[in-house]
Amino acid sequence: MTALANPAGGNLRGARPAPVHGRVDAMAALRDAGITAAIAFGLFLPLIGFQTKVNGENALILTTRWPLLFAIVAIVGVGRFAYSLLIEPQLRQRALRPLATAPSAWRSFVGKWFVPFAIAFVVAYPAIVLATAGFSRSVKWIDNFGIQILIYVMLGWGLNIVVGLAGLLDLGYVAFYAVGAYSYALLAKTFGLSFWILLPIAGSLASFWGILLGFPVLRLRGDYLAIVTLAFGEIIRLVIINWTALTNGYAGVGGIPRPSFFGIPFNADDNGFAAVFGLPFSPIYRVIFLYYVILGMALLTAFVTVRLRRLPVGRAWEALREDEIACRSLGINTTNTKLTAFAMGAMFAGFAGSFFATRQGFISPESFTFLESATILSIVVLGGMGSQIGVAIAAIVMIGGTEIMRDLDFLKKIFGQTFDPTQYRMLIFGFAMVVIMVWRPRGLISSREPSVFLKERKSIAADLVKEGHG
Repeated sequence: MTALANPAGGNLRGARPAPVHGRVDAMAALRDAGITAAIAFGLFLPLIGFQTKVNGENALILTTRWPLLFAIVAIVGVGRFAYSLLIEPQLRQRALRPLATAPSAWRSFVGKWFVPFAIAFVVAYPAIVLATAGFSRSVKWIDNFGIQILIYVMLGWGLNIVVGLAGLLDLGYVAFYAVGAYSYALLAKTFGLSFWILLPIAGSLASFWGILLGFPVLRLRGDYLAIVTLAFGEIIRLVIINWTALTNGYAGVGGIPRPSFFGIPFNADDNGFAAVFGLPFSPIYRVIFLYYVILGMALLTAFVTVRLRRLPVGRAWEALREDEIACRSLGINTTNTKLTAFAMGAMFAGFAGSFFATRQGFISPESFTFLESATILSIVVLGGMGSQIGVAIAAIVMIGGTEIMRDLDFLKKIFGQTFDPTQYRMLIFGFAMVVIMVWRPRGLISSREPSVFLKERKSIAADLVKEGHG
C-alpha cells in the first residue's frame, strides 16, 4: 500500500523520493550531446575524415584525417552538452519573463551613439592602421580587410532593398555585380573613359538588367521567385563565359584602367601622386584612396536607402513585403513597386561591380559564381532583413572572419601542416546560419523601426511580431 504525503511537508514511510533535477538534466544533456556527436560523425566522415590526393605517380589516392575529424566531433559534442546544460535553461527562463515595455539605459545609449562612433571609426581606420602596423603591413589590413568588407557591406545594403524591404528573394544578385564589373572594364578599355564617368553608366546598365529580370517574375513569389532569379544569375555567367568575342571567356579581361586622383595617377612616374606631392613612392597611397572611394559609395548607398524608406516607394516596398494581397487592395501598383526594388538593388550592385573591376585590374567569370550570391544573401539574413546596421555587422563578421582565417597558422600545429582553415569557410557559414536561426530567427538586429510614425517613433520588437508578418 502506497504511503500518502505528509501534510507537514515530508514524505511518509514507503513514499518515493523526489527526483534529483540536476542529475536528470545532466543525463539528458549528456544523451543529447552523444546523439549530436554521432550525427556529426556521420556527416563529417565523408567531408573531413577522407581526403583525396595525387601522389608522385599522378594517381589519385585516398587518405584519412582522423585527428581532425575526432577533434571537430568532440567540439560539436561538448558544445551541445554546454548548450543543453547552461544556455537552454536560461533561454527558457527568459521566455517566461514579462516583455520589457521600454529599452534599458545601456541599450538606449548604444542605440544613440553606435552609428556616429562607427562612422568615425571607419573614417579614421586607415590612420589607425598606419599608426599601429606601419607602412609595410598596412596594405594588407586596409585592402584585404577594409576595402573587401566595405564592398560586401555595399552589396548587402543593395540586396537588402530587394530582400529585406520588398521581401523578394533574389538568388541571382551576383549577376548585377557582374554586369557592373564588365560594363566598366569593357567601356574603359574600348573608349578610354575615366572611372568617374563610367561609374553611373555601369550602375544604370545594371539597373536596366534588374528591370528586365523584374518583368518575368512579377507574378512569382517564394520558392518560384528564388529559382528564376538563380537561373538568371547562371544565365549571365554562362553568357560571360561563352561570348568570348566580347568578354574573352574564361581568360577574363585584364589591364583595366585604375582610377586617378583628379587626373593624377598612382604610379612611380614624375607625374605620379607621390612625385606631385613630394612623397616617397608607396602603393599604400592608392590603397587608401580606394578605401575612401568605396567608403563614400557605401555611405551613399546607406543614405539613399534610408531616405527611400521614408518616401512613398519605400513604404510601398514594406507593404509588399508584409502582404501583397493587402498591398493590392490598398491600390498600390505592385508592378512598379517590384520593378523599382529590383532596379535600385541592381544599381548599387553595378556600382560595387565597377569598383571591384577597377580595384582588381582583372575580372573573370570565376569572380561571379553562385557562391557570391549565397554569401551576400547570408549577410542579409544573418544581419537581419531590413536592418542596415545588422547587415554591416554581418559583413564584418563573415568577410573579416574569412580573411582572419588565412592567418591562423597555429592551427596547423594542432591539425597538421596540410590543414587549411579557409577550406572550412562554408562549413562555418552554415554553422553560423544554424546558430542564428535558433538564437535569433530574425537576424542579429531583429527589431524594426517604422518608416512613418505618429508623434513618437517606437521600435517593433521581434517578440511582438510573428515570423513573416510584420
